[in-house]
Amino acid sequence: PIVDLSGWQLPSEIDYDTLSTNISGAIIRVHSGAQAKKENVATHLNGLDKSFATHIQEFQKRGIPVAVYAYIAAGNIKEMEKEAESFYKASSKYKPTFYWLDVEEKTMPDMNAGVEAFRAKLESLGVKNIGIYIGVYFMKEHSVSTDNFTAVWIPTYGTDSGYFESTPVTDLDYDLHQYTSKGRLVGFDHHLDLNMISLNKNKEETFRKLFLKP
Repeated sequence: PIVDLSGWQLPSEIDYDTLSTNISGAIIRVHSGAQAKKENVATHLNGLDKSFATHIQEFQKRGIPVAVYAYIAAGNIKEMEKEAESFYKASSKYKPTFYWLDVEEKTMPDMNAGVEAFRAKLESLGVKNIGIYIGVYFMKEHSVSTDNFTAVWIPTYGTDSGYFESTPVTDLDYDLHQYTSKGRLVGFDHHLDLNMISLNKNKEETFRKLFLKP
């Protein structure tokens, strides 16, 4: 599986040597969005994740390919662009294979315009591989387009048993499927989000697209 991690998964609780033998890739949260009204164990007041650098470095030195993501929570176009710049500035030195936008909540009237502003700002900074993580229902309810993204990642858990249960019921052309938030892997004693390449895609080609250096 592919894992996605944030500062809520504390580096002190991870055996990176062991966990790295049980995954094929990692997607690390770098920016948590404008909703960070106060500092917590996972997030600085400026929105940056407290553990992203450690997660990225520990996986990269063990040969695990790393992508990054930002939780989208800005309230207007200007804030979206500002957070995209912050996300890029913090991430770019690690040369992640992909930049993902995690879109889960409505934070401005036209979320599609906000998401596109964030994406376009990343593109203007030279990022070529930009994907979107979004639930199909949320995407339809708020008219968020995936057309300008180079990859799509969707969550559907079934009963959220910790195991893959079934493929998503959707016509959306997606690349990555987050199939549980209660996964377990040796190397970490708590729940993990687990992801897999879409069964509708060529697994090797799609993995190469998402996790090999551009």
